[in-house]
Amino acid sequence: MPRARTVVLAATAALLVKRAVRRRIQAAPLWPLPALEEPISGRGVRSSTARRRVLVTERTTPAEGVVQLRLEGTGLPPWEPGAHLDLVLPSGLVRQYSLCGDPAETDTYTVATRLVEDGRGGSREVHEQLHEGTEVEIRGPRNRFPLVESPAYVFVAGGIGITPVLPMLRAVRATGADWQLLYCGRSRATMPFLDEVEKLGKVTVVAEDEAGLPDLAFLDDVPAEAVVYCCGPDGLMDAVAGRLPEGRRLHLERFTPTASAPGGAFEVELRRSGRTVAVAADQSVLAAVRAQVPHVSYSCEQGFCGTCQQRVVEGEIDHRDELLTDDERHDTMLICVSRCRGERLVLDL
Repeated sequence: MPRARTVVLAATAALLVKRAVRRRIQAAPLWPLPALEEPISGRGVRSSTARRRVLVTERTTPAEGVVQLRLEGTGLPPWEPGAHLDLVLPSGLVRQYSLCGDPAETDTYTVATRLVEDGRGGSREVHEQLHEGTEVEIRGPRNRFPLVESPAYVFVAGGIGITPVLPMLRAVRATGADWQLLYCGRSRATMPFLDEVEKLGKVTVVAEDEAGLPDLAFLDDVPAEAVVYCCGPDGLMDAVAGRLPEGRRLHLERFTPTASAPGGAFEVELRRSGRTVAVAADQSVLAAVRAQVPHVSYSCEQGFCGTCQQRVVEGEIDHRDELLTDDERHDTMLICVSRCRGERLVLDL
């Protein structure tokens, strides 16, 4: 009996201590560990970054050097024009491709990719390893290039940049809004979906081997109420941005990182881990953090996929990503590319 009573008293005391600690944490969130929401990366999984397996059920060649894949699965999230997927390739590489099919097909995604001979290997892996009957992992879809409501649209697409634009054209035609498209490429044979695009009407096709570089003078007359969408090589997008009159609404879709201005060294405090790491001027926050906390999740290392997104508790963020919304930028960052504007950041990690 004395022993049983001792056990009961010890258990009761432990319960009271546990409750007291919980009350103290709730009253003072920074003691002894922050009572903040779980970090986005390495803890919870957002639906846009959750992995799903799909089956390649059709593979076609809509243009020279371009492969189109039909991906089928169950319970696929809906999407809207402008959205893209992450393909998690067999090697582990992650690459982003625009959805170019029909959003009404709820069990199917369609993507297309051009083979880039001197690229980083992702497009070659798609072309050489993804065939009918192959299972592949995907993440998404996500949309950083959404089609906004407008009475008028101007679209400019270069080569494979037609992929996010094509679903937009179908949607805009259905609404009856005014629109026009400039579609350009190295040659007609290399321009995917050219036959379908030309049948839509209001399209100007410029093949460089026939007519040279496209004339962008028509952008001078874009009405103030129109929205301009452009996707293609960086040179084309820069030219459109430079030619468009001031005040016009321009949306660009990039899948390669823009050159980042150099940054200085700073410190990052990992509030949950109780550590402080130094980030060198030529080092990413991700690299510095992973040296101390190896489990931190990451993928593209270019600010596109969102896997490394972390909550920022203190400090001014120098955002250099191509993904986060304005709301997300208030208190989160992608640590693979973004940096600190000052000397110190505090992450909820």
